Amino acid sequence: MAANDQVLALDNQVCFALYAANRAVTARYRPLLDELGLTYPQYLVMLVLWEQEGAGTKPRVSDLGARLRLDSGTLTPLLKRLEQRQLLQRVRSAEDERVVRVALTESGRGLRARASEVPGRMLCGLELDEGRLISLREELRSLLLALEAKAPIGQ
Repeated sequence: MAANDQVLALDNQVCFALYAANRAVTARYRPLLDELGLTYPQYLVMLVLWEQEGAGTKPRVSDLGARLRLDSGTLTPLLKRLEQRQLLQRVRSAEDERVVRVALTESGRGLRARASEVPGRMLCGLELDEGRLISLREELRSLLLALEAKAPIGQ
């Protein structure tokens, strides 16, 4: 293969490595989250809500979307399903009815204890050094910030 051909080799693409890793991570989480009755995106929503509850705040739906990098068309059905399961409730602000806040229910709070086992179980048997995982997470955060700081190509 010529040097120029290597530019388009699948295994040389950062995007493919991220895509494949994302699919593998999600697949590894699936059986753990099935035990909680959550999908991976629902788990992410619950993580933010548990975090916010610890800080004593009830986030606005728009803040939740920004934190998870989800648009309202994706986030609203997630919240609706979690609300149907009575894990959270959406409440319109009395001051401004356009503002909707999200609060955990007692069931949503109770699920946290069971979910606290997920991260450790997720990593069990992977034989990855904690320092390496922390370094990888920081590199990915750095990449995300760099990508978000730039306007999309072609604009």
